[in-house]
Amino acid sequence: MIGVDSKYYIPAGSATAPLTVDVTPESAGWTESSLFVVELGAGESITRSSGDDEILVVPLAGSATVSCDDRSFELAGRPNVFSGPTDFVYVGRDSSYTVTADGSGGRYALCGARATNELDFRYVPSADVPVELRGAGNCSRQVHNFGTAGAFEADSIIACEVITPGGNWSSYPAHKHDENTELESQLEEIYYFEIADGPAGPGSPNPRSPGFGYHRVYGTPERPIEVLEEVRSGDVVLVPHGYHGPSIAAPGYDMYYLNVMAGPGDERAWRICDDPSHTWLRESWEHQAVDPRLPLHRTPHEKS
Repeated sequence: MIGVDSKYYIPAGSATAPLTVDVTPESAGWTESSLFVVELGAGESITRSSGDDEILVVPLAGSATVSCDDRSFELAGRPNVFSGPTDFVYVGRDSSYTVTADGSGGRYALCGARATNELDFRYVPSADVPVELRGAGNCSRQVHNFGTAGAFEADSIIACEVITPGGNWSSYPAHKHDENTELESQLEEIYYFEIADGPAGPGSPNPRSPGFGYHRVYGTPERPIEVLEEVRSGDVVLVPHGYHGPSIAAPGYDMYYLNVMAGPGDERAWRICDDPSHTWLRESWEHQAVDPRLPLHRTPHEKS
């Protein structure tokens, strides 16, 4: 399914190696949020300058060493994004940093946002990442609030990970945050997807069948936008404004997405407004249990 505003959909493989995702404020047509995903072989490195941005280095698969200002942190990482939260590092603006893949190599997200204040290079262990179970029934999902405003100190970036079990809906009810008001924060948002593969079917030429899901963005009469995309591992959807959701995991295929947000306002906050046509659904969760498949990986900071 191709959305009308397909310029907001970036398919996997659109970037130049070693990057697999290369979203800058300039390429996205906005001013604040960025995301780079890099794949490195064993012992390979990439050195970058943060410039005007603050950066969160998040292992998606594999471990790494991150060096900056004559200091280094070892990231234990994880086998894949469905293995629970990971440790990560923060790199402040105006810094040169190097990511070196350990073990057999890996894939790493470099989440960025324009920053005014320069904060210290620092490490956060996976045990300190709050895990939230959100929604109920077939709207149950697991949220890793590693870089949210209430969980982590930063200048402007807000980031989290969401795991949606196969057959479930997340980012639902659809919501928006495109105005700075008492009810909303103006935030540009990036969705980066990875979808778990299913087992190979009889006679399949592939070792495992590729997973997929769907994502929707739609606007208001005053600010129209229309995106409806089939998403697979490595795909990106940009949300410059408008309601976004649902993100739908096809039955049999768990969905992961990484959200990176930032906005031009003075306050670092995530305030949202539901689509008023669907906000009643939240009340229905009071009478439903959380999907028993969650949490995928229990942590000391799990919230039910």
